[in-house]
Amino acid sequence: MSFLTRIEALKDLVQEAVDKGATTVEQIHQAIAAMPLDALEKRGLLDDKASAVKEAHAATIGTVYDAIRKVNQEIGDLASGFIETLEDQIEAQKNIGKKP
Repeated sequence: MSFLTRIEALKDLVQEAVDKGATTVEQIHQAIAAMPLDALEKRGLLDDKASAVKEAHAATIGTVYDAIRKVNQEIGDLASGFIETLEDQIEAQKNIGKKP
């Protein structure tokens, strides 16, 4: 296994950890954020607006974590492209001076 292949495998591992970590944190965030809204709803302080408020709040939180996962994906794609370019450059350097 070449050095760059190991680097790419490490990149994939980190990228997957960030994605799963963001999803786990989002789930915890959603649960914690719902607690005060649930308490207000139980006491009748949100009236008919309870479900709309809860949905809007959950959607906002979801959007933030979706953005984190998207940035993680984009950075991973950029890193993969960079590694591929390095591999191509190494191969080109090996072929310089070889006669056809």
